[in-house]
Amino acid sequence: MSKTRPLFTVVMPAYGVEKYLAKAVESIESQTFQEWELIIVEDGSPDKTGSLAEKLKEKDARIRVIHHEQNKGLSEARNTGIQHAAGRYIWFMDPDDTVDMDLLQQVADSLEKNRAKLVVFGHLEEYYNEDGSFAYAHEIRPEEKYFTDIEEIHNYMIRLEQETIYGYAWNKVYDLDYIKENKFRYETVRLIEDIVFNINYCNDIDSMNLLNIAPYHYAKRMTGSLTTKFVPDYYPLHRRRIEMLLNQQRYWRVDTPQHCAILGGLYGRYILSALERNCDHQSGMNSKDRKQFCREVFRDPLFQQLLPKAEAKDSKALKITLKCLNTHSTFLCTALGRMVHIVRTGMPVIYSKTKSER
Repeated sequence: MSKTRPLFTVVMPAYGVEKYLAKAVESIESQTFQEWELIIVEDGSPDKTGSLAEKLKEKDARIRVIHHEQNKGLSEARNTGIQHAAGRYIWFMDPDDTVDMDLLQQVADSLEKNRAKLVVFGHLEEYYNEDGSFAYAHEIRPEEKYFTDIEEIHNYMIRLEQETIYGYAWNKVYDLDYIKENKFRYETVRLIEDIVFNINYCNDIDSMNLLNIAPYHYAKRMTGSLTTKFVPDYYPLHRRRIEMLLNQQRYWRVDTPQHCAILGGLYGRYILSALERNCDHQSGMNSKDRKQFCREVFRDPLFQQLLPKAEAKDSKALKITLKCLNTHSTFLCTALGRMVHIVRTGMPVIYSKTKSER
């Protein structure tokens, strides 16, 4: 390993996280594997995140801080990190999460076995109530595999999406030279920036390591995150996600009936979330609008291709959803969306537990 080039660059975009940043940085400094650099990209934060980052930098020469004069968003902060990264591999960590102290060591060990373009590990979803108290945890981890065959990667990737592993950035370590050679960048788009990047990055990779560990502690708070805030374009964004995944399956020539059934189940889940969000007063939609939304979805060629043979895996809630969607009944579907909305707003912990069942 090079003495002048660290094995890992950790990029940590930071905006409005003065309450969490020190703990996140501490979990990097506590790593048993020490050949790393940390780049904190302070993204024009209105609080004390910037000054705190500077104080943390003073204590460790491996920490660099780059300031954006104005807030540019998560994608541009990550792109700034890519531009300044010096490591062989790059990992994007969120500033309000933490990791186990042996994460980088286990990734490094896997790279000794197989110098892969991509390393993927699991995570622990830690749910917190509105008052900040811990609610419960849900562990997700892949099975241990080392891929050196392109066709095997292509056939397996849909399983990672089904297990909600493919779509994140922070559970992956990427080959930095491969990113720079291909000029991969994060697109400025809400909610799906991670999966858009990952699909582009993974289109032509020839190696991948999956680690059967869950060292990343992903904090999911009932309020305050993009996944809990109302997003007007939620449905078109996630429709794009499914279409990109389908196009990737076609590009790889693995768009089999089985894979399309999996994609159909995932698509159904996003449609259900859209139906629920349509009931939010911020949507400005009335009953007539919600029914018109359903009709437009039913007419969509993507819906017509994927939903009839969609599978729900082991989720009872999704099975019910798929049955409702395939009736093409605007009454049933809008009623289902209303019911889910009542549960989500009145019993958020029960809602999140049911959702994690997927």
